[in-house]
Amino acid sequence: MDLSQWNIDTAHSGINFSVRHMVISKVRGRFAKWSGSVNLADDLAKASVAVSIDAASIDTGVPDRDAHLRSGDFLDAEKYPALLFRSRKIERQGDKVSRVVGDLTIRDVTREVTLDVEEGGRAKDPWGNERIGLCARTSLDRKEFGLKWNQVLEAGGLLIGDRVDVDIEIEAVKK
Repeated sequence: MDLSQWNIDTAHSGINFSVRHMVISKVRGRFAKWSGSVNLADDLAKASVAVSIDAASIDTGVPDRDAHLRSGDFLDAEKYPALLFRSRKIERQGDKVSRVVGDLTIRDVTREVTLDVEEGGRAKDPWGNERIGLCARTSLDRKEFGLKWNQVLEAGGLLIGDRVDVDIEIEAVKK
């Protein structure tokens, strides 16, 4: 297979996250606006992924919390409107599993992140377009990206966990 370009269908895809709250539970959220593309090839050295996420589109279902997450305490969405991911290397790990290593930029901090990616399959849609499904997972330490705001709890522990678990579901359409 030669290099093929795929546009991410964001209406059928999602970038979701979860983080510990008060040590006892998890808060879940998503980014509502983002775009990206995937370039696939049999030679994974030629494959790539690029995604841009609208920082202001963070949505946890609680408007006051979302406003705080957009503020300078966290994403500072006004100053840094986009979170960016660009792959640097893709390695096959099994039949339908790959590791995507790339640079994630949040605010003005760029760190290497590894995504474990599983191919869900390929299919033709009713209009004749070829589609591919991909599921990616990673965990990151929010403090490494300058997201350090927290509050000590009276009973001990912190209000917000440092580890953020990210789950991504992608449906992409071949150009």
